Amino acid sequence: MHDQTLHENLIIASKSGNAAEVERLLQEGARVDYKDVNGSTALMAATQKNQISVVKLLLEAGSDVNTRDITQLTPFICSGANGFHEILSLMLEYGADLNSVNRFGGTALLPSSEKGYLKTVQVCLDAGVPVNHVNDLGWSALLEAVILGNGGRLYSDVIQLLVEAGADINLEDRDGKSSLQHAEELNQQKVVKILTKEYVEKNASIQQAKTLYKENKYVEAITILSEALEADRENLDLYFYKGYVLQELKRYEEALEQYKFALQIDSTDLDFYFYTANCLRLMNLQNEALAEYDKACTLDPNQTFYRYHKSNYLRELGRHEEAVMEMDKLLALQPHRYDFSFHKANSLRSLGRHEEAIEAIEHAIKHDPTNPLYHLHKEQSVKLLGRK
Repeated sequence: MHDQTLHENLIIASKSGNAAEVERLLQEGARVDYKDVNGSTALMAATQKNQISVVKLLLEAGSDVNTRDITQLTPFICSGANGFHEILSLMLEYGADLNSVNRFGGTALLPSSEKGYLKTVQVCLDAGVPVNHVNDLGWSALLEAVILGNGGRLYSDVIQLLVEAGADINLEDRDGKSSLQHAEELNQQKVVKILTKEYVEKNASIQQAKTLYKENKYVEAITILSEALEADRENLDLYFYKGYVLQELKRYEEALEQYKFALQIDSTDLDFYFYTANCLRLMNLQNEALAEYDKACTLDPNQTFYRYHKSNYLRELGRHEEAVMEMDKLLALQPHRYDFSFHKANSLRSLGRHEEAIEAIEHAIKHDPTNPLYHLHKEQSVKLLGRK
């Protein structure tokens, strides 16, 4: 077999999760850190698809967790950004650079906080990823969890972890606002209590289950929550925690069942549409997950949180045309959100629509003219058009 074909087949096999084929190709001399046209290695391909067994093989074969693709993404950062905490933990054992950042200047902790990946946040913090690192948008992990979260059950727990790890609640974004100020403006009452150290979990079963969850004692946590539900079948929080722990055990159908029980009790509790969407994403049921975001957008007059996370998912799927449409809806709702313009510009550039990308990023620059990240991305689009 031609050497290049051998190397390329390794990436294909890694992406599909074919561990036996990966072993065979490595034995035949496939280069473990060969990069394709996008700068992706086999490890990156396996990481993006959450192929845990293949990731283990590639790490044992010497693949570099810190190597970058053409977008400056590393397998380590990728695992954090996608909430693949099992892979993240593996990479920490193989020399992951805790201080490494993506093209937005964010460590693995920031995107995991932004997207509400609770266990991933815990793994990052336990490993020593800096809790108060600020990215090139001017946000820390705490700021992202407040601004891009919804103050619900999951994001409150993420924020609780960050605060316990020493997150600075007074650290200000580029507009001079702290996490506490944002939480107050967004009416995230539980988050405000967490940030001011006034929140105490009153439900003993939930408190005990949270402790067990942190210790990875998932079966014990489910037992506690199931017993509590026998006594209190109207408690939505119990359904959430039981469902979330079931997700960790990859018992996705059972997790969905818990979320649906909660929605039968209160179909207006929008949190649960987000949880069902996340669970469906883990099951790789893309259209079903997107439909859950749409349900929440229909019920929520504000729509920002659910529409933003839908657009995020569309970008991850490479469905940039749809992501741009969602960003346009978001900008119609909140034209002052220059971070939306920034994401829109990135999707437009991925589509090769560079003139529109420049227009979108100029909207961001207008609101934040001193942000070097925006100027850098405008420069990249200009270069792609062949201009100086």
